[in-house]
Amino acid sequence: MSNPLPRMRATTILAVRRDGKVAIGGDGQVTVGETVMKSHAQKVRVIRGGKIVAGFAGAAADAMTLFEKFEEKLERFPGNMPRASVELAKDWRSDRVLRRLEALLIVADKEHGFIISGTGELIEPDDGILAIGSGGSYALSAARALVDNTQLDAKEIVQRAMHIAGEICIYTNTNISILETS
Repeated sequence: MSNPLPRMRATTILAVRRDGKVAIGGDGQVTVGETVMKSHAQKVRVIRGGKIVAGFAGAAADAMTLFEKFEEKLERFPGNMPRASVELAKDWRSDRVLRRLEALLIVADKEHGFIISGTGELIEPDDGILAIGSGGSYALSAARALVDNTQLDAKEIVQRAMHIAGEICIYTNTNISILETS
């Protein structure tokens, strides 16, 4: 039997790696069903002393749990974000409780970027551009065009691409938070 109550959702995240820097941005919109409940949510964070950026799309409480689990994996495998990401994906897929969490994560540093899902997927795009959430396809398309046709830095690409996604996707707004690695 499905739950008749609509789920709370946080939507679009975009990360871009360029010229030795990585920037991540998230829109501020949180919806419950078809209602905007919050317009200035913080969906991105910097972890590991500013070396890794992370963001989530999906159920907010589930994503917070996953952030904690990812940080635990980083403690277990210090300096090895790829290994921590693989281990989180394995746990997420095999653990009964974690498997029920409804969220996606992006984690990135200067060398690697991953999309991690609860179905066990661990994707590292070839071009260093990662996007998830309702407006993720729009943000990804805009970011790829900006990378190919401008000299903008990672942060400016994230800003412009997220703004474009916010103008197209009804579940994404233009209250964008952007963070960079140090």
